[in-house]
Amino acid sequence: MGVPAPLPGVAQSFSFSRDGKHFLLDGKPFQIRSGEMHPARIPVEYWRHRILMAKAMGMNCIAIYVMWNYHEASPGVFDFHSGNRDIGAFIQLCQQEGMWVLLRPGPYICAEWDLGGIPSYLLSYPDIELRTDSARDSRYMSAVAGYIRELGPRIKPLLVSHGGPILMIQIENEFGSYARNPAYLEELRQLWLQEGIQGPFYTEDGIKQLEQNRTTVTGGAIALSNGNAEQIAAVRRKFPTVPAMAGEVYPGWLTHWGDETFKGTDVDLSSTLDAFMQRKQSFNLYVIHGGTSFGFYAGANVDDRSGEYQPDITSYDYAAPISEQGAATSKYMRYRGIIAGYLSTPLPEPPQPVPTISRTGSDALMPARWASIWDNLPAALPAAQTVHPQAFEMYGQTSGFVLYRKRLPGYRGGVLDIAQVHDYATVFVGGQYVGGVSRALMPERCAQPLNVMRHAPLEVPRVPLPPDGDVLLEILVEGMGRINYGHAMIDRKGILEPVTLQDVEGSSDTLIGWEVFLLPMDSAFIANLRPVCANPNKGGLFFKATLRLDALGDTYLDMRDWTKGVVWVNGHNLGRYWNIGPQRRLYCPAPWLKQGDNEIVIFDLHQLEAKPIELACTLS
Repeated sequence: MGVPAPLPGVAQSFSFSRDGKHFLLDGKPFQIRSGEMHPARIPVEYWRHRILMAKAMGMNCIAIYVMWNYHEASPGVFDFHSGNRDIGAFIQLCQQEGMWVLLRPGPYICAEWDLGGIPSYLLSYPDIELRTDSARDSRYMSAVAGYIRELGPRIKPLLVSHGGPILMIQIENEFGSYARNPAYLEELRQLWLQEGIQGPFYTEDGIKQLEQNRTTVTGGAIALSNGNAEQIAAVRRKFPTVPAMAGEVYPGWLTHWGDETFKGTDVDLSSTLDAFMQRKQSFNLYVIHGGTSFGFYAGANVDDRSGEYQPDITSYDYAAPISEQGAATSKYMRYRGIIAGYLSTPLPEPPQPVPTISRTGSDALMPARWASIWDNLPAALPAAQTVHPQAFEMYGQTSGFVLYRKRLPGYRGGVLDIAQVHDYATVFVGGQYVGGVSRALMPERCAQPLNVMRHAPLEVPRVPLPPDGDVLLEILVEGMGRINYGHAMIDRKGILEPVTLQDVEGSSDTLIGWEVFLLPMDSAFIANLRPVCANPNKGGLFFKATLRLDALGDTYLDMRDWTKGVVWVNGHNLGRYWNIGPQRRLYCPAPWLKQGDNEIVIFDLHQLEAKPIELACTLS
């Protein structure tokens, strides 16, 4: 079995056989052996390395998601150039390395990514409907049309019919798990056609959802989530005119904060891969390399049975064959051997591993207290916007934190009811921390010392009244990942309902007239922090360390002795840490480091004293 590769600038044809049995490349049957990775989760400097890792495992194709909200954070402002956002450059790299591409541009992708890739600015409409046709919600589809108009011209020259490596474009994602709406899927297809992109197209669904909701598009191939050889055969019987492939074959699984351990480590796809290769069936490993949900982009789920909110960890290692750091795992070597056994030409050797850095014991970093969020507040929003607390999206904020502040005249203590906090809040009365509220379930060992409740009324103690008789109530809210799957995706962040305070005599008041401070914690915010800390005993502190390096390498910052917060290295947001685990270490890629002094900034919601931070070579 040879390895046909894309020829730059040479138009080729990719199509389906008339009987739907085969994918055809230049008229000949072609097996797609795809491994999925996401440019948004990989530093641009490592793109080629990860592509070559997939090629050396026996893949001939790379499947990629395009995260719409990674490219359009605010309405009409697109970024397809900075950092790792140049999708065209990634696709061209695939072609340079002899790899084909399956493009999965959404508009919805799931992917354990914030709001499934849909821009959160759409949630500023109180009655918005997502993932539906123009007749149901023209605002959503108008935004989708703008996205496809922007992406389409970047994609068209890279189609196989124009001499590029893109074989197929997916229409939406797993829509059968959400609804049955043929008009919506056809409207999406028409938007691509209007850009001069004729396909080929395909859809992705679980086999039961596909059969129930018939979520296919005209002339489009079918990809199966969690598919295997038997399911491909079953779908071919029910949909005999188009080919089918296993579109998401899971070598691991996603992990949530609070899980006991990393998920998917015990998965073995050996027999599944052997069957694909023996029958020459097409497949895509989701994911061959997961990478990292840097910054605030990790998504969340809702447990089907309990309804619990389950935010995803920062790492997207996924127990994939290629680790978060880009290393070949034991799975990688095992699967590479299986695939190689069916190929007529030897596989290339994997690229050299990236060097790593470790520092333990006395060589560990020792940060120092540096600044306080309370001494770095921006101007409050106008009072007209803040009669009641509103969600982040209503203030035009995508992610980070928001501080809600209210003056309480004649305060005497009582019970505070913050009915809807999305997703984690620390509460202060008179400058003193009195407890927290967490939407996600926390182990008691972590919740109890911090007096963190789960949407339960929070008893707030009496504090000495200042001379003016007014006590400050401050609620600092962290928005964590938006739900990325299912029917609970309208997941706004912040305080979503009025806050009430029941005083010691049982009288309850709805608190109105708030000061609101937007704290996006973006690179500009961090760069402009003032090194002031007037009250070192009030949680919400920044710490800083200097990492001096003579040689560069990848590393992991071990945050096991810290509580809950975010880490920046030289201005790059590594993502969230949380002591409920199971993730304890945050991945820092070598390209974000430099020889000499490197600035490490930590923001912790609870920590008042700095603790050492060791550097490690692996996630765990």
